[in-house]
Amino acid sequence: MIAASGMSGIITLITDYGLRDPFVGIVTGQILARFRDARVVSLTHEVTPFQPGEAGFWLSRSWREFPTGTVHVAVVDPGVGTPRDILVVGAAGHLFLAPDNGLLDRVRHSVRVEHCHRLDVARLAAFEIHPRSNTFHGRDLFAPVAAELAAGRALPADMGPASLLGALQQPERQPGRGQVVVIDRYGNLISDLEADEVAAVVATHVRLAGRDLPLRRTYGDAGAGEALALVNSFGLVEVAVNGGSAARTLGVGRGEILELVAGAVDRS
Repeated sequence: MIAASGMSGIITLITDYGLRDPFVGIVTGQILARFRDARVVSLTHEVTPFQPGEAGFWLSRSWREFPTGTVHVAVVDPGVGTPRDILVVGAAGHLFLAPDNGLLDRVRHSVRVEHCHRLDVARLAAFEIHPRSNTFHGRDLFAPVAAELAAGRALPADMGPASLLGALQQPERQPGRGQVVVIDRYGNLISDLEADEVAAVVATHVRLAGRDLPLRRTYGDAGAGEALALVNSFGLVEVAVNGGSAARTLGVGRGEILELVAGAVDRS
């Protein structure tokens, strides 16, 4: 069955399942069992385990790359099997399916939410969706619900009642001062500082862990093994080492504070 008008037939996946075990394949199989023509795109399955905020970061920076009518599934769910809700959120013609554990906060910062529904297992029975376990909702709930939505056989309202989202708190931080939110596989330290903050401060360096690192255009503008800062492809300030790992070289991890610096720097 081809997806109904308005749905792209694309389903994206973000999880902390990793690729050693068969969990990602099983979730994909459950989607295809219901919607064989689905196009399943794995964004990442290497989110740090039990870190929904990291999954939300990648989702908030990725969803706009897909056409409207895409269903985005994010399963980083330490509360699986507990009374926590699972949400279907609509925004800008996209649908987001995720546990109600803060994972969607960064998406909500990036776009206005148009509607939100809370999954009701009793309603799901009409679509022959029946959870088989309390510990693998990726297979039992997220995959079949995503398939039904992407195929156009169901609307979010069919999956559960409308739900109000909690108040979205703006992050409290000083202008030009942020923190490392993600470390990618290269060891690059990706922060929550936006490119427009660099322009506003007229920054020339980034101060991190007692070091002042020059802001460059790209990795190759620094010497081999040299640490630098730049605005990356997501429009965020990143600290890197040309040809190496900034996390390992600088001994820095998630949550480390960094600051934009203008003009002369302290090299002591």
